[in-house]
Amino acid sequence: MLSIMGQTVYTGETVKKNVYLNFNGQKIDSISTKPKGDVVGKYKVITPSFIDAHCHIGMFRAGEPPNEADVNDHMDSILPLLDALDSVQMDDTAFQDSIEYGVLYSCVVPGSGNIIGGMSAVIRNYGYDTNEAFISRAGLKAAFGYNPMSPYSREKKGRRASTRMGCIAILKSEFYKIQNEKKTEKLSPEQRILKDVLDRKLTLRVHVHKSDDIAAVLRLVDEFNLKITIEHACNVYRKETFAELAKRKIPVVCGPIEGVGTKVELKNMNWRNLKIMIDSGVKFGVMTDHDVNPQCNLFYVTRHLIRSGLSKEQAIESITKINAEILGIDNILGSLKRNKWASFTCWNGDPFSMLSFPEKVYGEGKVLFEEK
Repeated sequence: MLSIMGQTVYTGETVKKNVYLNFNGQKIDSISTKPKGDVVGKYKVITPSFIDAHCHIGMFRAGEPPNEADVNDHMDSILPLLDALDSVQMDDTAFQDSIEYGVLYSCVVPGSGNIIGGMSAVIRNYGYDTNEAFISRAGLKAAFGYNPMSPYSREKKGRRASTRMGCIAILKSEFYKIQNEKKTEKLSPEQRILKDVLDRKLTLRVHVHKSDDIAAVLRLVDEFNLKITIEHACNVYRKETFAELAKRKIPVVCGPIEGVGTKVELKNMNWRNLKIMIDSGVKFGVMTDHDVNPQCNLFYVTRHLIRSGLSKEQAIESITKINAEILGIDNILGSLKRNKWASFTCWNGDPFSMLSFPEKVYGEGKVLFEEK
């Protein structure tokens, strides 16, 4: 048994003062006022490890030109058999950058150039290869709005749409075919994955930015009784949109919070939209969309949540507990509780100071980084 003392411990669910985090091998044993094992460190702040709920790390890799990225395949617009894990390369140097700033887990998703882009993969950033890194699935990537109907996408192969309504129509057509086929054994492998979406066995992770595009997605949800998350929502500045998502209990994975609006549908992108989202009561977590915003900056962009009215504790929860819940990994990650993974960061300064950085990072009980 090992113990680490923290003057302030953000557990992911509450804040404790002057306590010991006790862990035995890969898992947490307890948090107590007295150590249960050998004390291997004393720090001002301890937090759970951070989780990026939507990114392309290992697919869009540091040092490689854009034409070598593995983010979008161009053979068609409906590609449910694609698996983000098959494109991730763990030698991407961005993984080590993330580890040094306490971002230990990623939900890697295909890009937004296709209506159905493929399967997500939740991974350890410290895995030596993708088999060892893999943790679980967190849904099937879909995209609406500008990207899948843009001139860039229309130049690619397969059945492509040139309008927003065309993208919705193509996906509806696929759903209708599946609904009209009464014998499951006659469905293709691609159709069987989409049938899992229709049967609510698989979450549709929907890339979408604007309120009216979200409204179109909600019509799709109503027609086919889909289980979805809204990914991005960076151009939403109307409280009604977030209020509707809150009413329907549809979570938002928001971000990238910092960035430049590179297309017309992001002309209203602004960190001030966060307050509208927060005030709506919608459940939300935070993403980087790496490489759009470097994943190592995940924690630092949460300062905009504090500017928008959240406490430090709530800001940390947005990249720990809530992201774990949205990804379905809250049984092992997201908070510092008994039998969860001993994955956490140790600080000797205020984490919310731009001059502060983790002194030591643990992943499943092992030291992954230590400032020398």
